[in-house]
Amino acid sequence: MKQFEIWWADLPKPAGRRPVLLLSRDSAYDYLNKFLVAEVTTKIRHIPVEIPLGRREGMVKPCVANCDNLRTLRREALDARISQLATSRVPEVKRAVGYAFGWPELIDAEG
Repeated sequence: MKQFEIWWADLPKPAGRRPVLLLSRDSAYDYLNKFLVAEVTTKIRHIPVEIPLGRREGMVKPCVANCDNLRTLRREALDARISQLATSRVPEVKRAVGYAFGWPELIDAEG
């Protein structure tokens, strides 16, 4: 497991089985049992807290990782790796998290 990978996860109801974007730092996967993730959804609102995802990221239809829907998730809930977000897209994640938390220093992040 690595930061910015997309995995299938079994989330509590009503969310259910869906992809998630891993946000915890790489070193956390070696020793933590819970990780920070952003839920992936097909409900696209075109707002700054969303990271668009598509076929390049292994999704069968357009969707977004929504940083308004962050949660901690137990290791056991992660089922199968789907893909890895391209390194060039990391600034998009930082901006989306910046908007979600109201942190302007991340909204203007370059990398």
